[in-house]
Amino acid sequence: MYIRDYLVKIAEDITERPLPSFSSESEYFLWKKNKQIQFQQMLGIDTYLNEQRSPLNVTITGTLKSDTHRIEKLYYESLPGLYVTANLYIPNDLKHPAPAIVYLCGHSPTQKVKYQDHPRKFAQLGFVTLIIDTIQFGEVQGMHHGTYAHGQFQWTSKGYTPSATEVWNAIRGIDLLTERQEVDQNRIGITGHSGGGAISWWTACCDDRIKAAAASSGTGTIASQVRERTIDTHCDCIFPNNPYGWSLIESYALMAPRPMLIISPDRDRNYTIESVRLVYERLKALYSNLGFKENIQLFDFHAHHSYSPDSRKAAFSWFLKHLKGEENSENKVNDIDGKQESEKELLVYQGKTPPNDESTTVQEWLIESKELPLIQSSQELKATKKNLIKKLMTESFAAFAKHNIPLAVETKQKYFSNEETWHHKFSFVSEYNWKIPGELWGSSMKASNSPTAIYLKSTANTDGFKFHKIPIIHDLPSEWQRAMIEVRGTGESAWGTEMNWNVRRSLALTGRTIASLRVWDVLRGIQAIRSRPEVNPDKIIIAAEKDMTVPALYAALLDSRIYAVILKDPPASQDISSNANGSDNVIEIINSLRHTDLPQLAGLIWPTKLIFLGNRPKNYRLSEDIHKKLGEPGGVWRMQELSDLNI
Repeated sequence: MYIRDYLVKIAEDITERPLPSFSSESEYFLWKKNKQIQFQQMLGIDTYLNEQRSPLNVTITGTLKSDTHRIEKLYYESLPGLYVTANLYIPNDLKHPAPAIVYLCGHSPTQKVKYQDHPRKFAQLGFVTLIIDTIQFGEVQGMHHGTYAHGQFQWTSKGYTPSATEVWNAIRGIDLLTERQEVDQNRIGITGHSGGGAISWWTACCDDRIKAAAASSGTGTIASQVRERTIDTHCDCIFPNNPYGWSLIESYALMAPRPMLIISPDRDRNYTIESVRLVYERLKALYSNLGFKENIQLFDFHAHHSYSPDSRKAAFSWFLKHLKGEENSENKVNDIDGKQESEKELLVYQGKTPPNDESTTVQEWLIESKELPLIQSSQELKATKKNLIKKLMTESFAAFAKHNIPLAVETKQKYFSNEETWHHKFSFVSEYNWKIPGELWGSSMKASNSPTAIYLKSTANTDGFKFHKIPIIHDLPSEWQRAMIEVRGTGESAWGTEMNWNVRRSLALTGRTIASLRVWDVLRGIQAIRSRPEVNPDKIIIAAEKDMTVPALYAALLDSRIYAVILKDPPASQDISSNANGSDNVIEIINSLRHTDLPQLAGLIWPTKLIFLGNRPKNYRLSEDIHKKLGEPGGVWRMQELSDLNI
């Protein structure tokens, strides 16, 4: 199987998964409550939602007045030091609290300046409207295009995407509106275009205070994003962190049964119209099942990735109907009037950014990493390891097969390379009929049922099955048997490094990473090798170098019978970036850094013995200390070669 075939298959399988059928509205709301909690955890904002919120510290820097409304130029702190610039449009002569709209901008350098026509029109229609800038654009500095343009694939390990920050900033925008006396807090809607359309979905899915929504050019399916590679055109914020492998439709379903308008042009480069219509049909069935079929609507039109006069009017009418109770307004509402304030008039900071602006580093601290407790005894280690494995299996490796897949081990060839050395080439099935090649070899002069060292084929090793070129296992004592397995992306299943950028982003969208696929391959390979009569199942060593040390460590954690792990030049952490094209440091695992990092992992594999070759980053002293403190049957070695190894 080729990687593209695999990506398309899992993306289509996820998308085709049906939504539940609910026998009652109360059954749906119970399902939604549980899923919403999970969704907030996926984003990583659950902690902030469940604790007392910090003061918004709203600062108004100026006011503009017109015949129909005034504009307050302001900024607020969604978290201490995380500043959000915004313009608040307030209709003139309000006699009662009015409905309100949160408007979320698409990716434009000028943000609220470019999209000002929309809050202006909403204000003219009687809505208090808050339009906010996004990270990296407008007046809010920072990094939005992490994996898209800057090789920040460690964001996947952190469980971070900018959608978390944007959703949180929008939620605090709702908080701001509810504190205004001009606003009826029971009539708040949300809308936006492109990235703003996607964040409109995710905010409404998180926060039930949103009573109606309209998403323009922000709706699609995982299948289409992967199959047609429209993911390649998207910024990171379009997709939430997805450790559980949800379909986008499952996430969208959290909006039901509140009024939802999907707006989409039929020639959108970023979303195929077929995928948008599929989402609509699936959600319409859910809304109908709940008895609210009139609350969801699709407005499609012939255009590129953009608004049209009619699509804007459809959005204005939607909110007039569902937040103001004005029926049949479709043919009465006009389009935008085209009048605009200048950029200079609308800017909030006027070039004077507040000191200690944390928006430039939000990706580093928004998602907290939990420090593991200090290990003082084997009992503490066992408890910590058990809890960590439970977390990882839930939040990092949820895509691992839940049913028994036959290994289907096949012997491909048996031969002797000389009078003393025999070789068995074999393959086994990892998943989806993906066959992983391997080879086992040893000395015919030694007894069977021998200890075995498994080398994980590395993209750094390009010499195929030239075993004398693998010094890690070649230098082991002669009584050891050797093996090698070609985990995905190496050997026969290798793809060009130019594919890594797309593969890494696509896999994360489905709840996987290249490294997590390799962890699974290693676990399956160990099973296959343990099944061989020549192998002592309790004397298995995993040997790996550089990137491949990451799946080696995770496999050793999950398989408690590994005898030893040899790490040559391991990375210091999973919190390191890659090249912009994604060609190096292919080590991310979804959410792993929320719970552990490589030095902690190397310590927690005790009593599996730990052997370092080459460079051992200094932060691995933590893992050495654990192994030394707990002693046998574990142990730690630092060596330059393995010929003298005696374990």
